[in-house]
Amino acid sequence: MPKTLYQKIWDAHVIESNGDTALIYIDRHLVHEVTSPQAFEGLRNARRKLRRPELTLAVPDHNLPTTARIDPSGTILPIADPQSAAQLAALEKNTAEFGVPYIGATDRNQGIVHVIGPEQGFTLPGTTLVCGDSHSAAHGALGALAFGIGTSEVEHVMATQTLMLSQSKSMEVRVDGALNAGVSPKDLILHIIGVIGTAGGTGHVIEYRGKVFEEMSIEGRLTVANMSIEGGARAGLIAPDDKSFAYLKDRPMAPKGEQWETAVRYWKTLHTDDGAQFDKSVTINAAVVAPSVTWGTSPEDVVPITGHVPDPMSFADPSKQAAAQKSLDYMGLAAGTKMQDVEIENIFIGSCTNSRIEDLRAAASILRGRKKANGVKWAIVVPGSGLVKEQAEAEGLDEIFTQAGFEWREPGCSACLGMNPDKVPTGERCASTSNRNFVGRQGPGSRTHLVSPAMAAAAAVTGKLTDIRDF
Repeated sequence: MPKTLYQKIWDAHVIESNGDTALIYIDRHLVHEVTSPQAFEGLRNARRKLRRPELTLAVPDHNLPTTARIDPSGTILPIADPQSAAQLAALEKNTAEFGVPYIGATDRNQGIVHVIGPEQGFTLPGTTLVCGDSHSAAHGALGALAFGIGTSEVEHVMATQTLMLSQSKSMEVRVDGALNAGVSPKDLILHIIGVIGTAGGTGHVIEYRGKVFEEMSIEGRLTVANMSIEGGARAGLIAPDDKSFAYLKDRPMAPKGEQWETAVRYWKTLHTDDGAQFDKSVTINAAVVAPSVTWGTSPEDVVPITGHVPDPMSFADPSKQAAAQKSLDYMGLAAGTKMQDVEIENIFIGSCTNSRIEDLRAAASILRGRKKANGVKWAIVVPGSGLVKEQAEAEGLDEIFTQAGFEWREPGCSACLGMNPDKVPTGERCASTSNRNFVGRQGPGSRTHLVSPAMAAAAAVTGKLTDIRDF
């Protein structure tokens, strides 16, 4: 019987099933400082060890400040916020006690958990991968079945290397044709979420298919898969191919020698069979996708940059009318306003969605030889990892950013979420390359407009939301 990619990975990991739920083996577990302390404490109280510590990888990212971590004399600088300091110290202590591989805050390999997983070759096709973070779907770009879990589940995986799960339905999002000039993977995933809505993928695992994804870089695929959760999906998948294998080859934690050859032979079987049926299917013509931007407080509140803020009464559903009006009140926008007339005070380039070298190159290409507008008060670039930072500096991208008036920071989650010092001031707007624009996501009262790295850079130059194609 023909199977989808999701069905193949699921079936390969079922240990036991009673029909409704199954005990699933978990191949990889990524851990950070926010959702792990209680899990480690649970193990400690139960006098349990980690079942497979070598299949776990820990790194600090959410609470970690992105300002300098070491002073000129080489002394590690203290964390000012007591709660953050406690969580970061707990992660270091817990990983040492339980024998978990740990990448420390001052290690050159440190970074956002969803950047370092692929970068280190910890993320592999056909594996199940979990993390106490909803954007774990990013790893599906390499053909891993990856999803976020809660703290109690973090403890369960640590103790047993398994999870009890119900099988999701399968959903196909097919995009054929070619993206127009100036349209990035971020624009595409924002457009997809605008089409299917934030509940469109609920109960499903999305597989992204079609020529556009086949031709997309691995970094672009990581951006798309990352935001699957914003479309309501449990996970997002892209079938591994020669690009995936080339990306992973010789990564530190990837298989080597004969094991590599054996792995690649298996990975080549990981695709949806001809004739396999999806429970749901959506088809999009790449030619209709434009540079996109959000206007409201949900990722589905998206329009082309050439569009206008919608009238709440233009929505058929009364509940959507009310939600749209509430969003406009919070965002301080009026129906009918041109998106390109919206002024921006803050710029954030980073997050697990858009902090890889390809993203930084795209932004730098716009900023080269230009300066941020006087009305832009705060502009930061936060590389996704120490290795991305090193590569960007070797290419001179950091100089382009600083000469344009940006701050060049250390790796971390930063202003994606209001959990560290990088917050957007109350009532001010931010053109952000992150993944969520919820109320208060970037700080209390902050107003977020989700855009691509190039669009964020363009907004910095003009001081307002701007069509990248004008550059």
